[in-house]
Amino acid sequence: MDKRFFNLYSHDFARVAVASPRCRVADPAFNVQETLRLAKEAADQGAVLVAFPELGLSAYSCDDLFHQRALLEAVVDALGKVVEASKTLPLAMVVGAPLRVNHVLFNCAVVVAGGRILGVVPKCYLPNYGEFYESRQFSAADNAAVDRITLLGQDVPFGPEQLFELENNPLFRFHVEICEDVWVPVPPSSFAALAGATVLVNLSASNVVVGKSGYRHQLVSQQSARCLAAYLYTSAGLGESSTDMSWDGQSLIYEKGDLLAQSERFLQESHLIFADVDLERLSLDRMHTTTFAQSVRRHAGEVEKFRTTRFALELPLHKDLPLDRTIERFPYVPADGKRRDERCTEVYNIQVQALLQRLQSSGHQRVVIGISGGLDSTHALLVCAKAMDRLGLPRTNILAYTMPGFATSERTLRQARELMEVVGATAHEIDIRPSCIQMLKDLGHPYAEGKEEYDVTFENVQAGERTSHLFRLANHHHAIVIGTGDLSELALGWCTYGVGDHMSHYNVNASVPKTLISHLVRWVADTHQIGDTGSDVLIKVLETEISPELVPGKASDEGSKPSQVTEDFIGPYELQDFNLYYTLRYGFAPTKVAFLSYSAWRDRSVGPWPEGGSPARNEYGLAAIKKNLGIFLWRFFKTSQFKRSCVPNGPKVGNGGSLSPRGDWRAPSDSEATVWMEQLAKIPDQA
Repeated sequence: MDKRFFNLYSHDFARVAVASPRCRVADPAFNVQETLRLAKEAADQGAVLVAFPELGLSAYSCDDLFHQRALLEAVVDALGKVVEASKTLPLAMVVGAPLRVNHVLFNCAVVVAGGRILGVVPKCYLPNYGEFYESRQFSAADNAAVDRITLLGQDVPFGPEQLFELENNPLFRFHVEICEDVWVPVPPSSFAALAGATVLVNLSASNVVVGKSGYRHQLVSQQSARCLAAYLYTSAGLGESSTDMSWDGQSLIYEKGDLLAQSERFLQESHLIFADVDLERLSLDRMHTTTFAQSVRRHAGEVEKFRTTRFALELPLHKDLPLDRTIERFPYVPADGKRRDERCTEVYNIQVQALLQRLQSSGHQRVVIGISGGLDSTHALLVCAKAMDRLGLPRTNILAYTMPGFATSERTLRQARELMEVVGATAHEIDIRPSCIQMLKDLGHPYAEGKEEYDVTFENVQAGERTSHLFRLANHHHAIVIGTGDLSELALGWCTYGVGDHMSHYNVNASVPKTLISHLVRWVADTHQIGDTGSDVLIKVLETEISPELVPGKASDEGSKPSQVTEDFIGPYELQDFNLYYTLRYGFAPTKVAFLSYSAWRDRSVGPWPEGGSPARNEYGLAAIKKNLGIFLWRFFKTSQFKRSCVPNGPKVGNGGSLSPRGDWRAPSDSEATVWMEQLAKIPDQA
C-alpha cells in the first residue's frame, strides 16, 4: 500500500515545534545541551522546524555580562555544536544568541539546518522602558553596516529581511523576528508575510506579569489572522534570573487566528509543543483574499527588500504520519458547548434580521410557509415566529400550511399540526392528492389509472403542487413565500427545480447546512424559547428520520420506517457537510478532503492511527468516506449547478460559504467533474 496518503506532508501540512528549555544564566554549554536534546525530540516527532527562546544559548537575563568576551565566545562555541548536530537532524532550528558584528553587539536569531547557518536575523526594536534596558547592551538591526557576515567559517546572510524556504515544499517559507518586534504597530513579520512567508517565528524571552499571558494570546492571534499565516511564539522559562523578574515559559502556535497549541505555564522542566500547520489553507486564503495582493503592491518597496534562502530536508514521506491536529467532525458546528450556543444565537439572529428587513422593505406583514413536520421547515417556522415578535406583529400573520400527499406519514403530519399550534401560527391543512391525481391524469401517467408507478414524475408532481399552492396562497393573502431548503440540499441538488421546493420568495435557510439546522432546532428546544410543550415537539422532529415522503411504503411498513430515507440516496449529511465545507470554503482537492475526513471520522481503534479521540454517533472507515465523497463530487460539480444558478434571495450566515450566484459561488452549469473524479481515484480503498 502507498503510505503517502496517510502522511501529513503529502497534503501540504508541516509539523512545527516550539521549545522552552530549562536554562542557566551565562552557561552556554548547559544551554546548548538542553537545546539539542529538545531538537532531537522534535525531529523524532517528525517536525521540520523547531524554535527556541530569545538569547537562549546565553539566557536572556545576563544584563552587562553580555559585554564579557568569555560569554560571547562560549556562545559561538555552543552555536558550533548546534551547526554540527544539524547535519544529522532533519529539521531547521532557530536559536537565540548574542553576536558581535563589526564591533557591534546584536540580539540575534540564528537559523540552522543541514550543517549550514542559513541566516542570522538581528532584532529590530529594542525595548528600553519599564523593566527593559536592552539598548544598554545591544544595537538595533538598523545599525548594521553589512548584510553578510562570516560566522563559524561560513558566509552567512545577515539582516531582518530574510525568508527561509523549504525546497521540498515551497509553501513552507518562514520568517523570524524577535520579541518586541511583534509588539510594535507594524511588525517586521507583516512585511515578511506580504513577501511570501507562511510561517512567522518569534524568539521571545518575555518576563511574566499579571495579565501578560492573555495579551500575548491576543497579539499572536491577531498577527497570524491579519497576515494569513501561522505564528510560532517562544518564551523563556525556568532558569532565567529572578533578580527583578519572573518567567513563565509560555509557548504558542496560532494559524490564521486559530490556536493550535499552547504550553502549560510555569513548568519545572524543559518542554515542547507541536502543531501541524496547514500551508495550503494559508496559501488558498491569500489567493482568495484579493486585498492581500493589493497590500503586496502597496508595500512593494518593503517587500522587495527580502532575500530568500532555500534549504532541503529529508521529509518522512515513507511512513505513516497521521495528523496531530483536531479536525472537527462538524465544521459548521462548534464542538464546545458555549461556542455552539453562541453560534446558534448568532445564526438565528442573522436569519431573523434578514427576514425582518425583507418584510419591511417589501411592505408585507404576512408570510406563507409549508410545514412538513420535518427539520428544515420547523426551523424556518421558528425564524418566522421570532421575526413577527420583533416586528410587533401577531404570529397569526404566519399562514402555515401542511399539505399531506401520497406518502405523508402519520408521524410527520401530527408533528406539523403540533408545530403550527405551539408556535401560534394560523394553521391550515390542504390535501394535495386530488390535485396531484388530476395532473397525473392530464399527463397520462400510469398512477392515475391505478398502477403503482413511483417515478420521478410522480414525485415531482407532489413537490410542484405544494409550491404552486404556496405561491397562489401568497398572492391571495398579500404575503411572501418563505423557503425552507437548506445549504446541504442545494449543494447536492436534492431539491425539485423551479416550481418545487427549490423556489420561494425568500429562503431563510439558504446558507445553513443540515447539521447546523439540527443544532439550531435543538438549541431552541433546550432554551425553551417556545415553551415546554414546544420543546417536546421539537425533540420529536429531531428524532424523525429525514425523508422526502414522496413514495408510499409497503403496507407492512406503514407507521414505521419511511420507504424513502434521504441519506440512503445522497449519503450521511454529517459526511456530506464535511465534504461541502472543505470543498467550498477552501477548494481542497478530493485527496485532501478525504485525508481530513479520515483524520476526523476514522475508527480510531484500527488502522494506522493511534487509539483515543472524542466519541461520535458514527465512525466512518476510508471506504465509506471515499464512496460518499464520490457521491458529493459528482452531484456538486456535474449535476446540480443549474439549480444553484437561480436560487431565491436568502441571507449568508457564516464563513463556511454560500451557494448563491450573487455571493460566494459562481460556476458554469455545464462543467465537467472529470478532474475531481480523477483525484478521487487516487484515494486508497481502505486503510
